[in-house]
Amino acid sequence: MSIKEWPEAERPREKLLHQGAAALSDAELLAIFLRTGVRGMSAVELARQLLVNFGGLRAMLESGQKEFCDHHGLGVAKYAQLQAVVEMSRRHWQETLVRGDAFTNPSAVRGYLTSQLRHQQREIFAVLLLDCQHRLLAYKEVFQGTIDSASVHPREVVKLALYHNAAALIVAHNHPSGVAEPSQADQRITARLKTALELVGVNLLDHMIVGDGEVISLAERGQC
Repeated sequence: MSIKEWPEAERPREKLLHQGAAALSDAELLAIFLRTGVRGMSAVELARQLLVNFGGLRAMLESGQKEFCDHHGLGVAKYAQLQAVVEMSRRHWQETLVRGDAFTNPSAVRGYLTSQLRHQQREIFAVLLLDCQHRLLAYKEVFQGTIDSASVHPREVVKLALYHNAAALIVAHNHPSGVAEPSQADQRITARLKTALELVGVNLLDHMIVGDGEVISLAERGQC
């Protein structure tokens, strides 16, 4: 049965307009993106099948062009559209932080860091450089690999802060394992950075750990 023949309240697009995007399942959201199905399958049925084949929405969003296009019902045009949607999401979060107060908008900070770091296969240590009103000046990825107290050099972070004339920083890194719980090494890094930055009058506001679907703030735990 075509989606057009479904009761209006069950059609993904109409459901979104009446109830909001959060009310839709992953398959329903994907069906709106796909717009049409394939022979013998509605857009929703195709979306469900794709989510099974990819192993979930995240895996689909992070797939490369060849892997994406190898699936029935997808192609280069859809891949390009999806990448544009993902990039618009990143830019939305960035503009939110540029215009507003990053430290008092933790949901925006979490959204932005998740869009930047969650998909990374290696550990990435990043810095959000903020002005005196805690608006975003720049986002920089400064270290890669195993993030521990030996690999993160406070002097490099201090140099970056001085170069951008930053008044405050939020640092972050991802855990590719998906578990966001901070380690003792994460706490040691935070303490070393805080001490080094205080010497040049820069405030370390937070250290955030990005996992799979969760971002933990050391500041909220009283550890920063």
